[in-house]
Amino acid sequence: MTRAVPLGPRSITALALVSAVGVIAFGWPFLAPPTSQVGAHAQDAPWLFAGLLVLLVAVVAATISESGLGPKAVAMLGVLAATGAALRPLGAGTAGLEPMFFLMVLSGRVLGPGFGFVLGSVTMFASALLTGGVGPWMPFQMLAMGWFTMGAGLLPGPDRLRGRTELALLSAYGFLAAFAYGTVMNLAGWPFMGALASNIAFDPDAAVPANLARFIAYCVATSLGWDLGRAIVTVVLTVTLGPAILKALRRATRRAAFEAPVTFDAPVA
Repeated sequence: MTRAVPLGPRSITALALVSAVGVIAFGWPFLAPPTSQVGAHAQDAPWLFAGLLVLLVAVVAATISESGLGPKAVAMLGVLAATGAALRPLGAGTAGLEPMFFLMVLSGRVLGPGFGFVLGSVTMFASALLTGGVGPWMPFQMLAMGWFTMGAGLLPGPDRLRGRTELALLSAYGFLAAFAYGTVMNLAGWPFMGALASNIAFDPDAAVPANLARFIAYCVATSLGWDLGRAIVTVVLTVTLGPAILKALRRATRRAAFEAPVTFDAPVA
């Protein structure tokens, strides 16, 4: 199967590095012992977010430098990122109705995990600029969306599964990943909510099981409805629009022939 951005050793290493740092950045409330001064990280958070953004850019640069992201792949990336960024404001602020997620699932499925990670990160960055959502949370959103889109490219059977079976697989992935995205993004803000809700706020002096129970209560109380709306919209759009969009993406991929080198003929005298 043709990959718009095949992952090589340097790209995989950079992706593993940024993912490892991202896991630590998301999960530090459960990794730090109760005796540590984790509350002090609230002041350091902007620097951590900025570091994540730098690492994300490094992943993109490593992918481009190793795989030779050609003009055709750049054009495809631009079109899909612009479309995803334009879809996001359509449901922003309305019960988690975010239609951009289904496009990320389908694009990652057809174009592969390398292209999917770059596309998810760039799309979230572009949508943040479009909606004015630039802030310390943006690098986390870029990383989470990169994971989300890359995961669709790692699903089994990219050359064999077609029709209803593939749609069922993509729908199931989109449903679960929509909840996973919301849960991961909750981790980005939950430790810094302070004493706004003492029963569900992060307690730096509590043990991991107690904080885990608080976090689950926080997710149920604040984002369950949003995550459910996102998941349902992703499934509905995947089932209804998925066949046509998958066909269009695969046709465009075949015509683009990303792995074929670009050559220029000499001008005719």
